[in-house]
Amino acid sequence: MIHNFHGNPEAVETLTEMLATDRIPQTILLSGPSGVGKATLVRRFASVILDASPADLAKIENDDFFLPHNIELLAEREKLASDKRSDDPFMLSTHADFISFAPDGPLRQISIQQMRLLKDQARLLPSRGKRRVFLIDQIDRANEQAANSLLKVLEEPPPHLLIFMTAENPYDLLATIRSRSVNLRMHRLAETEISSFLKERGLDAPERRARLGNGSPGAAATIDLEVFDKRRASMLNLLEVASRRAAFGSWIKNVESISASKSEKLEYYLEVLFLLLEDILLLAHGFEQIRNPDIARQLKAIADAVSLVWMRRAVQLTDEMVRLLRRNIQKGIALDAFAIELRDMVPVGA
Repeated sequence: MIHNFHGNPEAVETLTEMLATDRIPQTILLSGPSGVGKATLVRRFASVILDASPADLAKIENDDFFLPHNIELLAEREKLASDKRSDDPFMLSTHADFISFAPDGPLRQISIQQMRLLKDQARLLPSRGKRRVFLIDQIDRANEQAANSLLKVLEEPPPHLLIFMTAENPYDLLATIRSRSVNLRMHRLAETEISSFLKERGLDAPERRARLGNGSPGAAATIDLEVFDKRRASMLNLLEVASRRAAFGSWIKNVESISASKSEKLEYYLEVLFLLLEDILLLAHGFEQIRNPDIARQLKAIADAVSLVWMRRAVQLTDEMVRLLRRNIQKGIALDAFAIELRDMVPVGA
């Protein structure tokens, strides 16, 4: 049985039935929003199939990419020259029969070197038992070379190997990879479920975390509220400038700070921007329950100042920035362009 997992009972039930009948596909894709527990569920499954002792279970759980020591490790690897990362592809393997691969480097991609390492590791027999389990987290971040290299392993995996992959959108993958995988879809959790999850773990501000988690217990549990509020203040200022609720000059200090920080990635700000845009759209249509009720007055003022066409374009521009993240776009230039285009859509004096 798979224990200690919160939410998505359908996916848990399917994997549990596979374990009970010993009818387990060699390649399984868990797809769904970030933070709903896809990689966590793989680790729970692996602990059962590998018959992990409490000590072994601790080793498997130690390879959680969201643990502070692993976050720090990935941040340190970003500073390495590309040739050094290529010579030492990133993987985690605290437990000999459970290996995890995750996006690496400044652009956070799955590299061909990692997939070549996976291919080499796939040949090795289990250290004990009958199985080895590989996890490729965020396979939708694999570049074309890496995806094609992985495909060769998926075509003829050794009989002892189970490969799990996670992705937000399975249709971002090569069709040939999808066709060789059993896809289990995972969904966002209700706020009440996340709030209960957070209270069980004794985390502060569970209701607020549940709102901001956007259906993802992982995101709700790991969010740094102080850092979030700083990013939110910047993105709120951006939207006020883009809606002509504030002078463009008020944005300069924020964009200079964002651009100067190497640790503050654009994707962190875009996640906050999406939440604010969602709230603005809800307020524009008369809904009062939003994710950021403490700044409802400012968000309502923006909603009243802009049109539905403006809102649609704001979402489109944010989506475009998300797609360009892997091309290492300049944070400041991208956000400036967002503000300027939207500001031009609002009549002066409106």
